[in-house]
Amino acid sequence: MKHWLRPFAARSASADMYAPSQKSALPLQSLFAVHGAGRASWTPRNYAALSREGFQRNAIAYRCVRLVAEAAASVDITVTRNGEATANDPAAQLLRRPHPHCGYSELMEQIYGYLQLSGQAVFQAALVDEIPGALFALRPDRVQTVTRRDGQILRYEYEAGGLKRSFAHDSLGGKNVIHTLSLFHPTDDHAGFSPLAAAANAIDVHNAGGVWTKALLDNSARPSGALIYKGAGGADHLTEAQFDRLKTELEGSHSGPRAAGRPLLLEGGLEWRPMGLTPADMDFTQARREAAREIALALGVPPMLLGIPGDNSYANYREANQAFWTQTIAPLVRKTAQSLEGWLRPWFGHDLTLSANFDDVPAMAAQREALWSRLAAADFLTDDEKRALAGLPKRETAP
Repeated sequence: MKHWLRPFAARSASADMYAPSQKSALPLQSLFAVHGAGRASWTPRNYAALSREGFQRNAIAYRCVRLVAEAAASVDITVTRNGEATANDPAAQLLRRPHPHCGYSELMEQIYGYLQLSGQAVFQAALVDEIPGALFALRPDRVQTVTRRDGQILRYEYEAGGLKRSFAHDSLGGKNVIHTLSLFHPTDDHAGFSPLAAAANAIDVHNAGGVWTKALLDNSARPSGALIYKGAGGADHLTEAQFDRLKTELEGSHSGPRAAGRPLLLEGGLEWRPMGLTPADMDFTQARREAAREIALALGVPPMLLGIPGDNSYANYREANQAFWTQTIAPLVRKTAQSLEGWLRPWFGHDLTLSANFDDVPAMAAQREALWSRLAAADFLTDDEKRALAGLPKRETAP
């Protein structure tokens, strides 16, 4: 990142003004550059751009999306009927193996990932004898919602590979092959608002910081500088041949990481004047850390879990992980279970209940122990009522 500075006379440029023996008729003016804050260029708020700049090119956003999706997908959704769980229930079997090439965790990881990227996830049910026999996750950017004038959904259109399919929406019977799960959007009735869109400005700042750092490393990890020429006999200019020779020599022998630390031999009145980093440049690393913190907070991940320096919101890693599960993962999985329950009930019966099972989550153990202690001390509740509050099925009665 070299700056090639050449002094100019105050008068108009002419063909002979660069001759070594030619002196300017007027005193030379100091040359300076003014860098103003131009208009920032932001990433568009569409699915393709956010996925590319956020998930694919930003390590912080990528890790946050993976953390949320994988953690939420690790929580099982339990199927019960009238408070009793049955392993052979058709709905339970469908969730356990959504389709032959995909298990529950893989499907739900896609669903939760799409929610973080676009704010919306789309299920498709493949019917076998008028009953869902398989579940698929569709890319939300390929699904368009067609509505009436009053905002009611008429149908869904799915386009991929140049082919378009249309799925009707049954608002009365409720048996819809397509089901959407959306995060809250303040200005759209059907689409969800992407957490990645909320963090888009911070993602752009973080990505731009990475580009700046890479450019600095390519320039021997040094700031720019200027060569000042003060020739003998009062000559203030280099000839075109001298200027081109000097530029070629510097670019070939004193640029790039391999040339770092190589001494610069100056002759003929040349003086190297380094241009140091400004306080704003020195604070660039801190700006990237603040941007990383904003990305993590927008996606519901405590920055401490990502190892971001300077974050002391929690006393230790354990508290941060517990907050992540209770404030981000648990509400997301419960919302998904309730949404799937309403979608599948018209096919599998209205006594179907889907609930999130956090019994195998170590981070939720402290909360479970506190709940069991309160229930054990509640003498006014029956055993079945306590089991129901704890999310457990009723005891099986002996025949």
